[in-house]
Amino acid sequence: MHKSKLLVAVLGALCAMPVMAADAPAPAPASPHTVTSNVGLVSNYIFRGISQTSNNPAIQGGMDYSHASGFYAGVWGSNVNWIQDSVVTSGSVTMELDTYLGFKKSINDDMGYDFGYIRYNYLGNYTTVSPYTAADTAEVYAAFTYKFLTAKYSYSLLDQFLTVPDTKGTNYLELNANYTIPDTTFTLTAHVGKQTYTGATADGLAAAGTPPTYTDYKVGVAKDFSGYVIGLAYSATDASDTGFYTYPGKGDNWGKGATVVSLTHSF
Repeated sequence: MHKSKLLVAVLGALCAMPVMAADAPAPAPASPHTVTSNVGLVSNYIFRGISQTSNNPAIQGGMDYSHASGFYAGVWGSNVNWIQDSVVTSGSVTMELDTYLGFKKSINDDMGYDFGYIRYNYLGNYTTVSPYTAADTAEVYAAFTYKFLTAKYSYSLLDQFLTVPDTKGTNYLELNANYTIPDTTFTLTAHVGKQTYTGATADGLAAAGTPPTYTDYKVGVAKDFSGYVIGLAYSATDASDTGFYTYPGKGDNWGKGATVVSLTHSF
């Protein structure tokens, strides 16, 4: 607290006269609506274990609306270049813009649930190379939280998933732990997830020795400095060095082990 604010508080306490409870102004009703924004800088944008920026930095940000009923909606964006750096397209795609909505509620002090819809949109001008297709993807998801553990399942709605066609039903199952050390502003994180591709195209890629299905892992730590959160995490997958996510000269294996430093702020 600033010294000037402390002085004002002390003088106010010394000079205050007793006030009857009936004379106190009624508190303003709390608004059921909340709007927040966030901005971040990461040394490598990794989504489900795979670099979206060819192992390069990214600037990210978003805005969220939530209602006391549990409803929420938002938008979030980041620079990306995995589409134009891969062999599945030609052209330029420099931005990912996600839109989502859902319903999140606590059951009690220890348990809660969250379900919703998210659309991953990739902005730019590009042409896909056969047999691949546009990267835009839509999922529904459901999550259940118990204390610091969260299990989440995401299911693809479109017949395409991140440029791979004929993949309706592709899914991602994950388990996350976020534990804040008592009496500190340090949070420890751990994650394991499995991205499972379904459909004829995915089966053909697997038969050719480049399976798109993989498992990813992540551990990390973050510290809150008055609303500015600095994070350090290590992410890795079991994706093969000669597999679907390897592009020599463009960051090589985008699913290889990587250390990520991040700085985020919400307001």
